[in-house]
Amino acid sequence: MRIADYDQALFHTHRSDWDSLLVLMVRTKDHILSKKIEHFLHAYQFEHDYQIVQSQLYALFRYLDHAAEQTSEYGNEVLY
Repeated sequence: MRIADYDQALFHTHRSDWDSLLVLMVRTKDHILSKKIEHFLHAYQFEHDYQIVQSQLYALFRYLDHAAEQTSEYGNEVLY
């Protein structure tokens, strides 16, 4: 995977740029990243309980951290 996808996801999340995050969700080849973004955006849009939104956001952040760490260790390829 491209480490740029993880950087873009972090950037768009930080800027609350949900439209660009949605585009990234569709274009990325990392299916897990796509699912994490989907779950977060769904929770953000439809959940009334902030705890659920927060947990989905933290799950996305944890995955971004893990994936970026793996790609930097193994030369821009995630080993899944």
